[in-house]
Amino acid sequence: MEIKNICCIGAGYVGGPTMSVIAQKCPEINVTVVDLNEKRIAAWNDEDVENIPIYEPGLSDVVAEARGRNLFFSTDVDEAIDKADMIFISVNTPTKTYGIGKGMAADLKWIELCARQIARVATSDKIVVEKSTLPVRTAAALSDILHNTGNGVKYHILSNPEFLAEGTAVEDLHAPDRVLIGGDYTTEEGSKALQALVDVYAHWVPKENILTTNVWSSELSKLTANAFLAQRVSSINSLSELCEASGADVAEVARAIGKDSRIGPKFLQSSVGFGGSCFQKDILNLVYIAKSFGLNEVADYWEQVIIMNDHQKRRFAANIVKTLYNTVSGKKIAMLGWAFKKDTNDTRESAAIYVADYLLNERAEIVVYDPKVTEEQIYADLDYLGTRSEEENRNLVTVVNSPYEAIEDAHATAILTEWDEFKKLDWDKVFESMLKPAFLFDGRRLLERNEMEEKGFKFYSIGN
Repeated sequence: MEIKNICCIGAGYVGGPTMSVIAQKCPEINVTVVDLNEKRIAAWNDEDVENIPIYEPGLSDVVAEARGRNLFFSTDVDEAIDKADMIFISVNTPTKTYGIGKGMAADLKWIELCARQIARVATSDKIVVEKSTLPVRTAAALSDILHNTGNGVKYHILSNPEFLAEGTAVEDLHAPDRVLIGGDYTTEEGSKALQALVDVYAHWVPKENILTTNVWSSELSKLTANAFLAQRVSSINSLSELCEASGADVAEVARAIGKDSRIGPKFLQSSVGFGGSCFQKDILNLVYIAKSFGLNEVADYWEQVIIMNDHQKRRFAANIVKTLYNTVSGKKIAMLGWAFKKDTNDTRESAAIYVADYLLNERAEIVVYDPKVTEEQIYADLDYLGTRSEEENRNLVTVVNSPYEAIEDAHATAILTEWDEFKKLDWDKVFESMLKPAFLFDGRRLLERNEMEEKGFKFYSIGN
């Protein structure tokens, strides 16, 4: 089964980079990324490739190489679906904010709309690939919708979850730990569909790194991977509070246990909490699935990971208030970083949003600097919470274009994203520009305590 044309529905953080690399590595395959968001597609097509809507190191170079050759971005969804041999569905699956499963279950509205559009448009057989993160057995719903249109088109449903880490997405795509593909390998046609996607990735991924499973195992593996990673973050963050109470140093504890080969050192960096689009959403989804099967103890176990993460964000913000003599009303707090991690402009579920919201509830005046996140996005994140009016958010929050501008005359500075440039700041200059005493709260353990205290800061970091 030879693939000549690929369509991807969704030009976001997964679809855009993934399809760009597929186009780069498979020059004989035409790849079209479609989205109804005209502004986003226009950005992907901007003559200046540095203006593409997603910031990822190396991504602009990949797009520049393939765009116009065999990589295209379009709002004509129907045409791309009609021409495609293989269709990736890479649309948003946020946590439901309404109805049954509110606050936990994945909202599959956009997935179903994609399936119905494919069913309406398709006139030839298609391989449909789940690229969005989905609950177990979503493929069955897709199959049901697609195969009951009565137009005689055959569909093969595959699951191909993404395991990208934002900030290293291009690197992860070029040299993945594994590519996971789930499908129906019990039938000849199902096996051919599986092999067709294997052959696409085999252009550059070693075959031993391409794993094939049944669809259900593939869907659950994605949720499980993120749950395990998030669990490690919450585990070390829970111990950071114990370290603060007992006099231990969480960095030393993490280094000691990380030397155990059974544990390893990764994801043992204590912080103000994890963010991003996947960890919380996927764990809540896992919790909901477990509850739907009556597995309440399993659900409770995984829900505690979220509870701990929320607690860590509140604890960090409360420590700022406590340290500043139990009031931040009218005080200027500089926040360095708004993205949920460095090397991305993604702010979804960023800890910075919730720390800011807590401080704003205490009537702090916040000044934010982030090298890649726009002023528009920062205000949109705060407005989305609905805690206060848009006017209040704009009166209490100022977004600036320089870390030194943010810090000037601040009562306290908090580091919320581990951008490398924050390590390189002239901290003597920072100290001189802040109000005294100068309070510095390191939510990402980016700086050395002794060095900062020698410069005159009253320094507070997570876990010691």
